[in-house]
Amino acid sequence: MPATETQPRLLDASFASDNVAGVAPEILQALTRVNADAALPYGADPVTAQLREVIKETFGERAEILPVFNGTGANVVALQGLLPRWGAAICSAQAHVNNDEGAAPERLGALKLLPRPTAAGKLTPSDVHAELKALGFVHAAQPLAVTLTQSTELGTVYTAEEIAEVAEAAHAHGLGVHLDGARISNAAAALGCSLGEFTTAAGVDVLSLGGTKNGAMAAEAVVVINPDRVAGTDFIQKFSMQLASKQRFVSAQLLELFGTDLWRRNATHANAAAAKLGRTLAEIPGVTLSRPTEVNATFPEVPTKIAEAIRDRYLVHVWDTAAGGNPVLRIMCSFQTTDAQIEALVECARRA
Repeated sequence: MPATETQPRLLDASFASDNVAGVAPEILQALTRVNADAALPYGADPVTAQLREVIKETFGERAEILPVFNGTGANVVALQGLLPRWGAAICSAQAHVNNDEGAAPERLGALKLLPRPTAAGKLTPSDVHAELKALGFVHAAQPLAVTLTQSTELGTVYTAEEIAEVAEAAHAHGLGVHLDGARISNAAAALGCSLGEFTTAAGVDVLSLGGTKNGAMAAEAVVVINPDRVAGTDFIQKFSMQLASKQRFVSAQLLELFGTDLWRRNATHANAAAAKLGRTLAEIPGVTLSRPTEVNATFPEVPTKIAEAIRDRYLVHVWDTAAGGNPVLRIMCSFQTTDAQIEALVECARRA
């Protein structure tokens, strides 16, 4: 039926987020395969056992995996395992864990976040050192962990060296290190490195391993890389309502992603789509990129009339306002983004 005042026209959500994409065909096939037979619940199944071996190969022999339902759950479980009740976690002010999780770390995890202003969404050793003044002061929540986001909400990527520098500063003062890897595959694909190079080798103690934004369906995980610093995550997973009874269906998705090169193929496609989109938009007079496109998000600064034309057709977010007053849009691509979709959005901007 035609759009009316009571039923507004639906906007095209193709570029709103990488969460709008469907499930990768390979993962749907994996789910069908594990649906054939009965299996023990709560992770006692052969699929989860196989996943555990893949995780050890990827993140080290001591690595342990706990499949969960979503990224917020992964972050809450991971941070609780890293921190005592009096502990706090240093994070970027722009971090997803600080802005976009409904205060779940504070409300459900009973922990405090210590946000730091950052120019590019990335913490540095100086941010760690700045919060250490509270150590031992009984009136302050104790800074006992650092949480990094890879890639960041600003579409920037930590190099392995940058993560290692932060981890070294944290560990020197007894702080643990958590990596929120909701888009870890996009970061690794952009850097052309393995997942272990900027996690295990860089000194990360516990990882939130993302799958949903890269082709999975309600499949994330907590990966304990250093069990000496992270304790009780299996119990925390249960009382945080993140333990699946039919866990093989979560594990099968992660196994298909990370037991093959599917994670890299999907992420590489999404990154390339965002790069093409940003590059093509920047060819339009008046449009510039507010920052380089590093992963699957591009941030064009556009004249107001172009922003209005795009947002009249597409569901995209105004991320910021540039110094000159023009809006900065955040446009996301996924493993399903096509050339035809990119060309249609660019043509919409060009006509405006």
